[in-house]
Amino acid sequence: MTTTRETLTAWFRGRIPDGWFTAPVEVCFDRDEILVVGTLAPPDLGADPSPDAAAVAAAARIGAHREDTRDQRIRIALEAEHRFGRKVAWGARCGDREELFTTVSVPVMTRLRLAERQVLDTLIDAGIARSRSEALAWCVRLVGKHQGEWIDQLRTAMESVERVRAAGPSVD
Repeated sequence: MTTTRETLTAWFRGRIPDGWFTAPVEVCFDRDEILVVGTLAPPDLGADPSPDAAAVAAAARIGAHREDTRDQRIRIALEAEHRFGRKVAWGARCGDREELFTTVSVPVMTRLRLAERQVLDTLIDAGIARSRSEALAWCVRLVGKHQGEWIDQLRTAMESVERVRAAGPSVD
């Protein structure tokens, strides 16, 4: 079976117990990791809770979900890792808060010229990052934040390419 966003999403939506989340889970993946994020029901805080109270309650709801579902999430993740050949990470959203847990940090090798290394070193010298690795991750997050719409367009285009490739003739 070809691993596409559609097949991964369908598998997790079918495998995760009903009642865990208030909406279908969102599934993202790359060559190394599958990230599954679900939305939790907001806690009832009465009328007009303060932003601090809402944040504390959302964090508590996410923490409780994480602890209450740990054993089942581990079983589902092991099954998915065997089936899809990728590590599984989990996250939960409640109100305005989103927390990711059990995520994978994957080393990536890159070659940079002097001017590019100087950019990273400037971020270190300024206290923005502690290492070149952290500075490069900061740069990637910055591009993702400010060019998110363009990155999303690229992902959509690549999904279309994958669908056409999957529908093409087989050499078998």
